Amino acid sequence: MTGHRLEVADVFHAHQNQFLQRWGHVLSEQQRKVLRDIGRCRTAALGTHLERCDRCDYETVAYDSCRNRHCPKCQSSARDRWLLKQASSLLPVPYAHVVFTVPDQLVPLALRNQRLFYSLLFRAASETLLEVAADPRHLGARIGMLAVLHTWSQNLGHHPHLHCLVPAGGLALDRSRWVRSRPNFFLPVRVLSRMFRGKLLAFLKQSYRHDELRFSGTLAGLSQPRAFNSLLSTLRGKEWVVYSKPPFGGPEHVLKYLARYTHRVAISNGRLLSLYNGQVRFRWRDSRHNNRSGVMTLDAVEFIRRFMLHVLPAGFVKIRHFGLLANRNRSQALALCRSHLHATTPDVSTLLTEPQKSVLNRSCPQCKRGTLHVVARQLSDGTANPCAPLACAHFDSS
Repeated sequence: MTGHRLEVADVFHAHQNQFLQRWGHVLSEQQRKVLRDIGRCRTAALGTHLERCDRCDYETVAYDSCRNRHCPKCQSSARDRWLLKQASSLLPVPYAHVVFTVPDQLVPLALRNQRLFYSLLFRAASETLLEVAADPRHLGARIGMLAVLHTWSQNLGHHPHLHCLVPAGGLALDRSRWVRSRPNFFLPVRVLSRMFRGKLLAFLKQSYRHDELRFSGTLAGLSQPRAFNSLLSTLRGKEWVVYSKPPFGGPEHVLKYLARYTHRVAISNGRLLSLYNGQVRFRWRDSRHNNRSGVMTLDAVEFIRRFMLHVLPAGFVKIRHFGLLANRNRSQALALCRSHLHATTPDVSTLLTEPQKSVLNRSCPQCKRGTLHVVARQLSDGTANPCAPLACAHFDSS
């Protein structure tokens, strides 16, 4: 189609029947829902809504969104609303970016035990950062962090890892002052790596003892104690990869950084190049060869299969806060941090771009002064349905 940019939904439309014939017997209900939602997003299948400006005669009709957090089209506005909420929690200090990865040998186990494994990954990484930072030999402070789970590599393979964004400093252990990290150094990577390795392996061993892990298919042999303990022993002897970027920027830089990580899906529509003769071509970066850019071609059914690997369990929270930023004590902790830093709460309106603010405020594109309100919806069966301003599926959520 002339002028149409290729989307993940196009691949689903063209090849989902072939995919279901080959893989439908192993799909979860959640994966089926993602396949269905992305295929129908912003099409007549979900219905339409009428938006009207409250200051001029501008009106527009738009298709409803699926609001599925795995949908490439539904994450932009969800991300901007989330960033607006997070902006008030940022501190006027540099931030460190720490990435925790797991060895390839654990990837099949993670895939068959997603809810449990990903939860243990969050626990091991957060406890590691909090304990190493609290050690007087390193920082000697109580820190806070935001952690985001990603499960993919650039080629859509299953590669679970956590991106952690951490203020480069924290409250002294007696809460009397703000302790800053060194300008170009946050915490020792080797110490983080080895503690993280020890914690995650210990958590997995505990889960095995409690019969919480599932071993199906090619993993069946690991259900035997000798085989499972042998795997843990092998992994205990390996160096695990933990990456830490030197502290950078302030609140405005951190927001832009967050925007790149928090609401990503396995692949964006912008990376897709073509769909022809059952083959999908897309851009990717090869991390094993200095992030060299290239083009990968996959069979369309294989492309869909890999995309489905990254559908999270229903209700699983992929963005979490820990330490000083944990929900239960965030307000009080941030107030104390700002007091020691002699800082005020940032003006969030200065941290978002004009296009982001325009979208969030639902600004009228014609008069530039009014606000768009949803005044009616038409369901997919053609039934008209008047609605309140914010009752429409167009307002995506993550």
